[in-house]
Amino acid sequence: MTVPAFIPHPLLPNRHLMTLVPYYWPRWLRPRETPTEARQFMVAPESQILGSCHWQPARDRHATVILVHGLEGSSDSHYMVGIARKAYRAGFNAVRLNQRNCGGTDHLTPTLYNGGLSADLREVVTALTAADGIEAIWLVGYSLGGNLVLKMAGEVGSTLPALKGVVAVSPSIDPAACVEALERPSNWIYHRSFVAHLRARIRRKARLFPGRFDLSPLAAVRTLRQFDETYTAPDGGYTSAADYYERSGARHVLGAIKLPTLIIAAQDDPCVPYRQFETSILHGNPRIRLAAPTHGGHCGFLQRSRAAEDVFWAENRLVDFITAHQARRW
Repeated sequence: MTVPAFIPHPLLPNRHLMTLVPYYWPRWLRPRETPTEARQFMVAPESQILGSCHWQPARDRHATVILVHGLEGSSDSHYMVGIARKAYRAGFNAVRLNQRNCGGTDHLTPTLYNGGLSADLREVVTALTAADGIEAIWLVGYSLGGNLVLKMAGEVGSTLPALKGVVAVSPSIDPAACVEALERPSNWIYHRSFVAHLRARIRRKARLFPGRFDLSPLAAVRTLRQFDETYTAPDGGYTSAADYYERSGARHVLGAIKLPTLIIAAQDDPCVPYRQFETSILHGNPRIRLAAPTHGGHCGFLQRSRAAEDVFWAENRLVDFITAHQARRW
């Protein structure tokens, strides 16, 4: 399929505005016309994650799109709701999935979430296949969620028959490079917000699971790298932040992806350096399609108004991609 060119909205002349403004752009924030069912998925012995499921009548006769948010996002993030509405209107089931602890679910697991927990997605796909009879599943991820869906696709190869393909928007496939970018002075607004939210989360977790998290070093944590070194890495079984970044990046398994895959990445992304998408492994895999507009910011892609679709260019492109490939299968 041909991916229509991205023409940036004229009111967003730089990458920071393109990144920030879409969060506040007027839109319906709830998929009002779609039925919603809350579902908890067991992904590890003591860990559950929460999904908001929008089922078509006779759900087993429709393909399902599973949506995965980014760092400190949730199933209620604006793009999660927007994509769910578009996917449902296109005839798909949609599942807006929270990563561990996100969307008010800190109590459902004693652990933290991290960018390497691709096995959680495998458990969700397996559960939907076994319990609901879903035969066609697509994974869609933004930012950290984009890394997760790509990592999972590379790890499973063709061993999950129900998994038909993946789409990743601004995926952080090289976590070390992304953290380095976020910690630059020019990105202080994103970095400060992430660190503040993560610090608040660890305090909530300490109250819910007394004795599991030591809060004594928290006052000295001022950067993402420090947070990951102090909390994320040890909780996830990594020896250090550097070990976590190295082992969790999807870039290592891109060559093993055997499913139709679309990656959307802006060349001016302030948080996810574009150089990570110039790897020969990515371009050498015929299953992967890279759409890389010059502009777009981080997960922004707010376009000049077009007939028959809204301003959220990446959301429309990913639904088009899934629809085109799924139509061939039916």
